[in-house]
Amino acid sequence: MSAATAIGPVPESRHPASDIAVGLDAPGLDSRVLHDQILDCRILVVDDTAFNRTLIGAFLDEAGFRAVSFAADGQEALDRVAAALPDLLILDIMMPGMDGFEVCRRLRAMPEAADLPILVQTALSSGEDRNRAFAAGTTDLVSKPLDRTELLARVRIHLESRVLIRRLQTYRARVEAELAIARSMQEHLLPSPARCAVVGEAAGCVLRANTVISPHLGGDLWGLLPLAGRRFGVYLLNVAGRGVSASLNAFRLHTLLQELAPGHGEDPAALLTALNARAAELLEPGEQATMTYGVVDGGAGRFIHASANGAPPMILRDDGSPPALGAATGLALGIASGTRYRAETMELPPGAVLALYSVAVLEALDAGGTGIGLGWMIAGAVAEGDGFDRVVRSLAFALGEVSGDDHTLLWIERGVGA
Repeated sequence: MSAATAIGPVPESRHPASDIAVGLDAPGLDSRVLHDQILDCRILVVDDTAFNRTLIGAFLDEAGFRAVSFAADGQEALDRVAAALPDLLILDIMMPGMDGFEVCRRLRAMPEAADLPILVQTALSSGEDRNRAFAAGTTDLVSKPLDRTELLARVRIHLESRVLIRRLQTYRARVEAELAIARSMQEHLLPSPARCAVVGEAAGCVLRANTVISPHLGGDLWGLLPLAGRRFGVYLLNVAGRGVSASLNAFRLHTLLQELAPGHGEDPAALLTALNARAAELLEPGEQATMTYGVVDGGAGRFIHASANGAPPMILRDDGSPPALGAATGLALGIASGTRYRAETMELPPGAVLALYSVAVLEALDAGGTGIGLGWMIAGAVAEGDGFDRVVRSLAFALGEVSGDDHTLLWIERGVGA
């Protein structure tokens, strides 16, 4: 037996639950469930002395741990970890051949064991030796001669953290999976480029769109409503908040829009008024959505729209004249059920561009937040003939590769011969 393997007297036995029950209350997790999960954690005891392995095993068994295994040297420990990753390693630091320092270093070089809790038992007392142990990858130290209460307390602390972290990782994976499903659904609801081409051509317009859905998932959604003649309805919706709840509210409002469109699609003010009345019943207190809905009339050359606190629509001519900003009046959807909205008509001459955009675009490209700066930027791009592509590039530069919010830019250009 090496000098580092001295063992103190064995304390008298106590009830197993008393060793690990303290401190198990965790928010959102029943203490009994957590208690049972800790007892089921896999513990690997590594010590070259059989008596030490037996003693530590007895301590753990008395405390109720049900999955304890043993290794007699460093190489066997590495082999066992490679075969089945434990939840905690109790490691003797002073062993012949491969000592505990080397075991720690090799484990930390294994990606699957990079965060494995390693509880080192040692008789080393100098600060230099202890620093060396931590530098090698030790998580915690327990002094020899072993004290049963201290050993079990440290085992409990590290296993409790292990279980809680694992539960958080599981929860995060589930949330990310739900976000991926919601993001896919949201993308599926967006009009395809082919649909944009068909609808735009029928109205004598070119319709282009740039939509980026945030990894955090916001509530941006836009769509088209078919209308008779050389006309179509277009809406831009932005539900407040992020995550699955915001996306679900966007889906609900989208469904309501499809229900209301046959009777109200011709009249933007009537559509928003009816939609708001339904939204006020559907959305929870404090939830709201901004929206712009309008009818593009390619034959008459006009855009009739109503706004529920949406970003102001913008008409830009190709002659460099100042941009024309529409109104952004009206309360957001869901605030007051009795709100009535009014429509505004904007002229859309041949060659002009109607730009509809989410608030995120306005905030990214217009420091003043009024739309005037954004309007002049788009107006200059339109005059030079590469408006949509230039604005999309500017938007990507301003927001970066990964935006914290959804954003949408719709670009509706009326044909010169329309």
